[in-house]
Amino acid sequence: MAAEFILPGGSSRKVAVFLAEATPARAGGERLSDLLNDSGSQFIPALDAETETMTFVHCENLAMARVAAEHEPNVVDPFNIPTEHEVEVRLTDGQRLRGLITYVLPEAHSRLTDYLNSAPPFFPILQEAGQVVLVNKKHVAYVETLRR
Repeated sequence: MAAEFILPGGSSRKVAVFLAEATPARAGGERLSDLLNDSGSQFIPALDAETETMTFVHCENLAMARVAAEHEPNVVDPFNIPTEHEVEVRLTDGQRLRGLITYVLPEAHSRLTDYLNSAPPFFPILQEAGQVVLVNKKHVAYVETLRR
C-alpha cells in the first residue's frame, strides 16, 4: 500500500508499506493505523518508492503518515451518529494540518478533549483531497476547532 511518511520538520518520503491480508481485530485486512498503533512494533518496514530500498521507520519519531482514504475507511457505527469537528492541528515543529476528526463515544464522554485523550497514539484526520492523515499525538502542540 502506498503512503507518505512525514517527519518532524516536514521532510517526507513516499513508501510502500506491507500489510497483512487479515487481522484478528476486525473483518478485512490490516491498515497502516493498525501498524502504527501497535504497541509491540517500534519499527515498521517500508519500501522507499524513490530509491527502492528497505527502510525501517521508528514509529515514535514519525510525525504523520498520509494515505488514500480508501485504505483507512472511517468505520461508522450504524446505531450512533458520529461527532465531527473540523480542526487545525499544529505540530510542535510548526507544521499545520486541517481536516475533519470523526468519532463515536458515549454521550457523557463525547467532547473533543475526551476523544483526543483516549485516541490511540496515531489518530486519523480526514482531508478534502480524499486522504487520511494519521497524526502522532507525541508531535502535536495543539488542536484548534474551526467554525464550519
